[in-house]
Amino acid sequence: MTIGWVRSWGAAPQSAHDGLGSLDDHPPLDDVTVRQVVRLSGGGSRVRVRLTNEFGTAPVTIGAARVGLATPGGGVREGRVLTFSGAPAGTIPVGAPLLSDPVDLPAAALAELSISFHLPGRVETCTCHDPVLDTGWTIPGDAVAAAELPPQATVLPVRALLSAVDVLPEAPASAIVVVGDSRTDGAGSTPDTHHSWPELLAARGAGFVVNQGISGNRMLNDGVGTGVLARFDRDVLATPGLGGVVLSVGANDIAISFAPRDDGRLAGLLEMFPGAPVTTGDVIAGFRQLAARTREHGVPVHATTIAPFEGSEAYSAEGEKARLAVNEWIRTGGAFDAVLDFDAVWRDPEHPGRIRADFHSGDHLHGSDAGYRALADSIDLSLFGGARTSGQLAETGTRAG
Repeated sequence: MTIGWVRSWGAAPQSAHDGLGSLDDHPPLDDVTVRQVVRLSGGGSRVRVRLTNEFGTAPVTIGAARVGLATPGGGVREGRVLTFSGAPAGTIPVGAPLLSDPVDLPAAALAELSISFHLPGRVETCTCHDPVLDTGWTIPGDAVAAAELPPQATVLPVRALLSAVDVLPEAPASAIVVVGDSRTDGAGSTPDTHHSWPELLAARGAGFVVNQGISGNRMLNDGVGTGVLARFDRDVLATPGLGGVVLSVGANDIAISFAPRDDGRLAGLLEMFPGAPVTTGDVIAGFRQLAARTREHGVPVHATTIAPFEGSEAYSAEGEKARLAVNEWIRTGGAFDAVLDFDAVWRDPEHPGRIRADFHSGDHLHGSDAGYRALADSIDLSLFGGARTSGQLAETGTRAG
């Protein structure tokens, strides 16, 4: 079996205008260096970086770029110059990504990389991922070669212009891609601790696990990010080394569709989610489409049940009935290679429409660190045997702290 490139980290790209608005009050990106930290799920001997302008309105110029091993406080060691088609600078076209040339950089599973690039001109519309749970920075001018974080650096509130890192492992491997919403994205977990459940799953030894969650995302309609049905080819099926897919979607489709329309407190929230309400049949049909499209690529497809959300602002009794109906179909419909029963993990035994008090972050919707760890710990690692043959350069059994 040939050793090929495998995606080790990813963040689904969004328009800055259809996210959570975290970039709204931030100064424009203009003659600055952007420095961002990512944690690999699986390791390898070579690295390449995928930049993105897929929601941009003008080309973005990259003046210089580097990648290295991250050190605490925004520093970097063993830095490597990144080139693009052999040149030290590059331009990301409108609506497109830009893949760097490979560089030799041995990196272990769960290693943190620091990626820096200089933007010599103004970025009119920033393709980003919002929110970001790993601290990044902007630095005035060209500081890509700075080994330590300069004192004039300021915190960047989104993941900017960066969508993936691929590695060349030491042995044949494949990646599991998890596509979902804020509960996949890790909303509610402690920043800079890698406590989303896909990251915790990788830390258990599942190998290459790529998190393609978008907070607020739906399966059937756009709104906060492009809907899963529309972004599935780009964010999931085009993944280098794809070995399997986990669908963790449908919660926002149900919650928004059945949310009380006569509650003025929800008016602002509902404005973020255009499109007509959907039915349980629509959600099930969407799952069937995603499963069929995955199997066209010859890889297994798994699904999670939809965890409870009673007590959150969009809860309704009708929505709860829809959630239970969709979960019953996920468990018994035979559409998936395996079912990850997140509903069973999170629900309060005494009040099954709610998340256990110690498993949510305080809003009855998103997980706490303990809640996300419980999801990761509930998963049978044998489901991901292909991804685990990852040729990683260090132990993969260490549990995230």
